[in-house]
Amino acid sequence: MTQQPVSPALVSALAPEGVLRVSINLGNPILAGRDAASGEPAGVSLDLAREFGRRLGVPAELTTYDRAALSVEAVRADRADIGFFAVDPARGEGLRFTAPYVLIEGGYLVTDASPVTGNGEVDRAGTRISVGSGSAYDLFLTREIRDAEIVRFPGAGPALAALRSGEVEVAAGIRQLLEGEAARAPGVRVLPGRFMVIQQAMGIPAGRGQGAQELLAGFVEEMKAAGFVTEALKRHGIEGATVAPAG
Repeated sequence: MTQQPVSPALVSALAPEGVLRVSINLGNPILAGRDAASGEPAGVSLDLAREFGRRLGVPAELTTYDRAALSVEAVRADRADIGFFAVDPARGEGLRFTAPYVLIEGGYLVTDASPVTGNGEVDRAGTRISVGSGSAYDLFLTREIRDAEIVRFPGAGPALAALRSGEVEVAAGIRQLLEGEAARAPGVRVLPGRFMVIQQAMGIPAGRGQGAQELLAGFVEEMKAAGFVTEALKRHGIEGATVAPAG
């Protein structure tokens, strides 16, 4: 893939320690996870990170987190140079986002015995909704839910377990993850449709400068237009996500 050389000043702004420190959230299986054979992190986010490091002429150094909130905080606190997050107004402080590169649906999971049949029936008094604390759907539902109660757990796994144990009536999350949980063991079902579209983007600390922001934004647009993101999704066998339109 041809590229224009990146100026030393921009390389220094984006990778001031001589390596590209990358914050990776393993809590979103559509974008990153551990390879079944090697146990090493793999996925679309890692492919993009390594390609961006190659563009800068520096190695990509990965740090993984199990929850989105921890991954976000690493970039906000300048412990990482770039990260991969869902765009949300609540995450704007201290960060600058690109346009999204992937769109993911957020959905609801209920028990087979639940009388709820549609997303519009969830926000009712007496309904408890489990979410992974600090996730994109937690932030969205915190703004949108009026009558139901949001119950936060440290990650998607505990949030899904809370539904099966009867601690909550509904679990919210990434649709693909919910479908996997429903297929894993009987007793739960995914409601049709979606309650939100999660916009997955790249982000950097706000203080890196306008030039660094523009370079990263242009990189994301090129990766979408050139088919890099499409091929990465296919390579990792990802379904349930679509490449975002041009920003």
